[in-house]
Amino acid sequence: MKKLNFKKLIALGLTAAAAVASFTACGTNATSGGSDGNTGSKVYRTLDEIKASGKINIGVFSDKNPFGYVDENGEYQGYDIYFANRLGKDLGVEINYVSTEAANRVEYLETGKVDIILANFTVTEERAEKVDFALPYMNVALGVVSPDSNVITSLDNWKAEDRMIVISGTTAELYLTKNYPDIKLQKYDSYATAKSAIENGNGVAWANDNTEVIAFAKQNKGYTVGIDSLGSQDTIAPAVSKGNETLLNWINDEIKTLGKENFFHADYDATLTDTYGADYKETLVVEGGEVKKS
Repeated sequence: MKKLNFKKLIALGLTAAAAVASFTACGTNATSGGSDGNTGSKVYRTLDEIKASGKINIGVFSDKNPFGYVDENGEYQGYDIYFANRLGKDLGVEINYVSTEAANRVEYLETGKVDIILANFTVTEERAEKVDFALPYMNVALGVVSPDSNVITSLDNWKAEDRMIVISGTTAELYLTKNYPDIKLQKYDSYATAKSAIENGNGVAWANDNTEVIAFAKQNKGYTVGIDSLGSQDTIAPAVSKGNETLLNWINDEIKTLGKENFFHADYDATLTDTYGADYKETLVVEGGEVKKS
């Protein structure tokens, strides 16, 4: 009879135990919530898990003044940030802001990199198949800004050789691709690069949320918003990973509660008045998740 090699048996036993532990650990954060195209599940943290950790990860823009940007002191500011700060306070947790771009907002939720997206996220049917939207807190439509030397007031007579600047992954890109397929799009990954493009003449005009192009024209001389409402009126809302019902329900309840104190009107006063003045407040603000019928 051959002698047993106890050292080898012990080593094999430790390896097997480690494999089991690794498998178990990997499975603790995977929660069934719809297919991601690969594993059939999405990774997210429930409300209780977020509270237990003491920190929430919120995806925001870092270059889109006045909605989400980093100021000269390195602090996040803007309309979305004002709201996010209140969410963190009422949850009783610290906020970890994660800078995001338009094109990776869905990806950051699907991979669990963030718990919430608060980055001017327009609600669409296509996006709602991949993420869960909470109640809205803002109205929005599309707009087009162009240099004063060639103000674009209609897309019906667009020249074949001209290009429209858009940010990848935005509602503007989706809308123009579907409704104006003959317009050539000059695509950029961020607000900052799109802004540089229009300033450098790399496109005839720039299509984006009307709130953003109006803000750009007000902050930069020599530009006019020739089209301030393109397509349908939409809403902006927080988004969470598909299936994260506990966090979604809490956010919805929070938005309803904040509506009773006119929180989003106060948010507008604090962050948007300098850009838009008082005239746009009732048009843009959605209070308590209730969109007013026009």
